[in-house]
Amino acid sequence: MAPRLCSISAAARRLGGPGLGARDTAAVAAARFYSKDNEGSWFRSLFVHKVDPRKDAHSTLLSKKETSNLYKIQFHNVKPECLDAYNSLTEAVLPKLHLDEDYPCSLVGNWNTWYGEQDQAVHLWRFSGGYPALMDCMNKLKNNKEYLEFRKERSQMLLSRRNQMLLEFSFWNEPQPRAGPNIYELRTYKLKPGTMIEWGNNWARAIKYRQENQEAVGGFFSQIGELYVVHHLWAYKDLQSREETRNAAWRKRGWDENVYYTVPLVRHMESRIMIPLKISPLQ
Repeated sequence: MAPRLCSISAAARRLGGPGLGARDTAAVAAARFYSKDNEGSWFRSLFVHKVDPRKDAHSTLLSKKETSNLYKIQFHNVKPECLDAYNSLTEAVLPKLHLDEDYPCSLVGNWNTWYGEQDQAVHLWRFSGGYPALMDCMNKLKNNKEYLEFRKERSQMLLSRRNQMLLEFSFWNEPQPRAGPNIYELRTYKLKPGTMIEWGNNWARAIKYRQENQEAVGGFFSQIGELYVVHHLWAYKDLQSREETRNAAWRKRGWDENVYYTVPLVRHMESRIMIPLKISPLQ
């Protein structure tokens, strides 16, 4: 530390004069000395993508204004020996809720994980009407004897389970039923806190590069559960089609820029390849 202080002191003496006191000259010298250390970061800042200042909550700025859809995603880790029984039980009970107009919820998709976490089921629900619809549905299920029996039987097949409440990004497609056969990829990004708006700004421009083959199914961000989590859902004919579609995006001018700006926002990312269950509206 001593050499640096001596350098500042020497610089102060060279800058000294009748118009500056000892403290003033030292301050000027220190400012000039340390500014050299910051020149690189200042220069790099010229190329950092600027984001509009936040003026409202993420849910207001990023979600669709014309709908009040709320989504729930469930991850069920099943005992390996129980997976077939779990799928059969699920396929017998969940469609009844989906078709019952008295329940303001609908199935969006149901899958088993093929590559990624094994012996896992993933379910995506839509609640049309937001949180009031969610609470209405939950209150009715408390008195649904068949559903309560289903939960009791299901609990004996599970190792663990977790869920999240999600909103959909305004610039993504709303998930619609589609014919198969398809495989689905759920790409999950855990972002650094405070970066959700910047993520949304970049993907609002980039999504156009990933829609030519109708592979974009839905994009969501978490509201309850683990926060600053983004889920992108894609559909492909098979794994080869997935590779070709993803490679084609890199040949489009602008896609590389999106990757350049969004990768630094990510703390952790994960990919699941999933196979739809028979009851899934997304086949």
